[in-house]
Amino acid sequence: MPISKHFTSILTKDWEINFLQCYPNGFLKYTELCNLFQLTAATHSEVGGISFSDMQEFNQAWVLSKMRVEIVRLPRWKEIVTVKTWIKSLENSRSTRCLEMYIGDDKIVGCETFWAVFNTETRRPEGLALPHEHFEKFPDDDATEKSYSKINIKDEFEVVAERKVLLSDLDIVNHANSVKYLEWCLDCVDFKILLKQELLAFEMNYLKEVSLNETVTIGKNESIFTINKEGKVCFALELELKD
Repeated sequence: MPISKHFTSILTKDWEINFLQCYPNGFLKYTELCNLFQLTAATHSEVGGISFSDMQEFNQAWVLSKMRVEIVRLPRWKEIVTVKTWIKSLENSRSTRCLEMYIGDDKIVGCETFWAVFNTETRRPEGLALPHEHFEKFPDDDATEKSYSKINIKDEFEVVAERKVLLSDLDIVNHANSVKYLEWCLDCVDFKILLKQELLAFEMNYLKEVSLNETVTIGKNESIFTINKEGKVCFALELELKD
């Protein structure tokens, strides 16, 4: 679709937190936080003419590769949050996008994401086929204190769970949605840590896609979790907790 007349290089969008998105304590789930970031990024790409629908003309889609989230506090049920997003860099098949969440003037969450252009037929990365020069890039504007990084997955991991990928796990790109990996791992965390908001930051690396009916195992080594398929790591999550 054409670039919207309302397009701007920095987008802000308000969301009201509903009860379906919350833990029993009334605070937003970490998975739903990531969903809001993902939806806001999608909105920005749509008004800017580089959405999933636009890219599908070339059999392309954006897929998440790395993500770092730093949290001051989570929003509560019925609170209105404002999510702000901008592109830090975009060249060839790679893009870094920043996002921030506010309540009023107070920043409560920062997020930096790394995306790749993915051919939905060959299932391989490739250069973006659409023009993006109308997006101003902001290479010096950070949303997090630390940038995303490569998680150490060289150590031994204890298998703590096994999952079969179901239809409800899939998204429009026909693989397990990025937030599902986080959900599977957090289901293996002591729930008191999540309900007491002891999670200060978390980082995710997406290495291989997971598809319908495939069986994966979840591994744990202290604060690092992995999702594995046929002996290979598909995803890594590192949690940063309060002392």
